[in-house]
Amino acid sequence: MKNRIGRFHFDPVLLSVSISLLLIGYVMVASASLHLGIKMTGDGLYYPVRQIMHIGLGVFFGGLVAAVPMKIWEQNAPRLFIAGLLLLIIVLIPGLGVKVNGSMRWLSIGGVRIQVSEVVKYFSVIYMASYVTRYQESVQTETFGLLKPLGLFSVASLLLLLEPDFGSAVVIIMIAMGLMFLAGARLTQFIVLLLALGVLAILLIYFSPYRLIRVTSFMDPWADPLKSGFQLVQALISFGRGEWLGVGLGSGIQKLFYLPEAHTDFLFSVIAEELGLVGVVIVIGLFSLLVWRIFAIGVAAEQAGQRFSAFIAYGLGIWFGFQSFVNMGVNMGILPTKGLTLPLMSYGGGSMIIMCSAIGLLSRVQSEVMEINAGTASARRIGTRKRYG
Repeated sequence: MKNRIGRFHFDPVLLSVSISLLLIGYVMVASASLHLGIKMTGDGLYYPVRQIMHIGLGVFFGGLVAAVPMKIWEQNAPRLFIAGLLLLIIVLIPGLGVKVNGSMRWLSIGGVRIQVSEVVKYFSVIYMASYVTRYQESVQTETFGLLKPLGLFSVASLLLLLEPDFGSAVVIIMIAMGLMFLAGARLTQFIVLLLALGVLAILLIYFSPYRLIRVTSFMDPWADPLKSGFQLVQALISFGRGEWLGVGLGSGIQKLFYLPEAHTDFLFSVIAEELGLVGVVIVIGLFSLLVWRIFAIGVAAEQAGQRFSAFIAYGLGIWFGFQSFVNMGVNMGILPTKGLTLPLMSYGGGSMIIMCSAIGLLSRVQSEVMEINAGTASARRIGTRKRYG
């Protein structure tokens, strides 16, 4: 069932689903950005060409990540998280961080804009997987075992809120809470922490005018369709126009300066308009299959005794699942507007590199688990021959 090259094992389901999302995403980014490229640069291929470069860089870095043994990631997990915190500080320094749409979230490296929050999410998964592996008993029995990592994640969240990037702060807290729950944290403590975080989130929304406007406009976007409810109204129109089979690839109207950020945050709405319900169901199905396969890899790692690798897979599964759910939920009007990209599909160099690197890390987990299982099976065969030979 698994393909093998040398000592590296590839998971065909993981790679097939990832490649499918990359291809569909690229086609839809091209469709959503041709007119924008003409308007901004006079070149309709400006965004498609750069997106194929982003995908190429993502595949390259994904390959590099897949070549690194899991023990190296485990040994360097705390250092990586500290590096992530330093990046969050650096991006807030005027002259170093790149400001886009009022938010200071990007660093420009070699002409590629890296969204620091994406790097921090990646490092957060590795750090939390390392923490719950080393202190699983403490997480299960002591309140301090839960609060210790949450203190560090609170610092990261505060720095993210200063950018501001509320969505990414929620994602990394979800990763931390999800991994602690899977590590066996007591349900009562977990519920108390979840309620406390919920109250904090409500306060952050209530005392931040632009966040409060987003929530109230989400509840009734038609109350102010030309201002606060504009994004959601245009997204809902896209879904309505798509009907069953869509208006046809490249024939969408909403992307033509009606739907903001059509090639990034609202790419799913372009898919709904041009490919219809069929396209929407296919994309949702692919993400569901991806998340299922990621958790299956985690279960296999746990059964093979590789706890760190298992928690890496679980953390990445939570990340991919939660972020894709939020993005699609925002596009469909079931969640307030948040600036989270659709993994492996939306336009963006930093996001694409990090998401492909995550797939590379999962491939490494799968490869090492398969190697262990192959070694165990070989040892059993040798033992059987000795016994009866």
